[in-house]
Amino acid sequence: MHFHFDPVGGIAGDMFVAALLDLNPARAESAIAATREAGLVASVALEHRRFTDGILSGSRFIVEAPPPAQHHAHVHWSELRARLAGSALSPPVRERAIAIFSHLAEAEARVHDKPVDDVAFHEVGAWDSIADIVAAAFLIDAMGPCSWSIGSIPLGSGRVRTQHGLLPVPAPATALLLTGLPCFDDGFTGERVTPTGAAIIRHLDPTPGVGHEPRVLRQCGYGFGTRTFDGISNVLRVLRFDSADATATLRDTVGVIEFDVDDQTPEDLARGLDALRAMAGVIDVVQIPVVGKHGRLGTMIRILAEPAYAHAVGDGCLRETTTLGFRLQVQDRIIVKRRDVIVAGDINVKIAQRPDGTTAKAQLSDVTGDVNHARRERIRRQAEAAALAADEQGRDTN
Repeated sequence: MHFHFDPVGGIAGDMFVAALLDLNPARAESAIAATREAGLVASVALEHRRFTDGILSGSRFIVEAPPPAQHHAHVHWSELRARLAGSALSPPVRERAIAIFSHLAEAEARVHDKPVDDVAFHEVGAWDSIADIVAAAFLIDAMGPCSWSIGSIPLGSGRVRTQHGLLPVPAPATALLLTGLPCFDDGFTGERVTPTGAAIIRHLDPTPGVGHEPRVLRQCGYGFGTRTFDGISNVLRVLRFDSADATATLRDTVGVIEFDVDDQTPEDLARGLDALRAMAGVIDVVQIPVVGKHGRLGTMIRILAEPAYAHAVGDGCLRETTTLGFRLQVQDRIIVKRRDVIVAGDINVKIAQRPDGTTAKAQLSDVTGDVNHARRERIRRQAEAAALAADEQGRDTN
């Protein structure tokens, strides 16, 4: 899998997060949960929403923080690093978030000629940038093994007002972070690349340009920023490619948690499993009747979870059930490519690309109203036929 960024309007942390969420909106809840695990206070509101500027449509990642007077507007790198290191983030996400902030700290240290631990983040230390970086780290990790590339980056021009005074655009730390990447002047003034956006891109170490290797374009995502420009959309576009010889299957990894219980009432166990299903990172929860020693009837629980959340989900198993422990493995898995399509009547249909053709499965729980079995089956078949037709035409049905 390969991702190519086209910085039409520029690059900022919120634009990066919004672009990747535009490819997979289902990850928004888990990305927001990750920012809370990093210690982001509840008074900071986070939201992923659809957005259009009248020209293009895509997503925005909105962070609404309290006024600086209510929270520290400055935070030293040593303090922020310790906060992230001691957070409840999964190790891979935590390491990525620290690595992205390290790029920022090292650039600021060079610009201001001071030890890196003495760097005090100003704009980038605000709550919104912390949320952007942690959400970006989560989404990058969620993509699994992949490659990255980027098109020419608009530098912008003029001056930007900071707590250090007026600085040239791009800001000195931003310019350091962009070193070695393709840049150009598209004639639009102002700050086009923020320090946070530049640090995220530096962390990815993308290749310049999409390259000459044949690839199959699968998805396009658009992440909008907060600024507006006359004559150009302020978006970061991301293109997702598969290799030209990719099969109908995908390989990734999944956390598998298993344990047995034989001393918890069915009613209480059902309630506990519902709580586990609601946890961030949980993919599926199943229960299987088993017979244990001395002929005792019990239940085997098997939970699939995103690897980054497996340990946290395991802790949830100890809270919600009577088990005294659990088995945890990270296993390879092969899955067919699939996507969700919404058809008339707000029915979600899952389109699966199988080796021998495309199939569709409607979500029957979306069929509402007082309808009998025959009517439900008719609605299901119509929804699946509509979704397959839309897939064949290469467009979504609304």
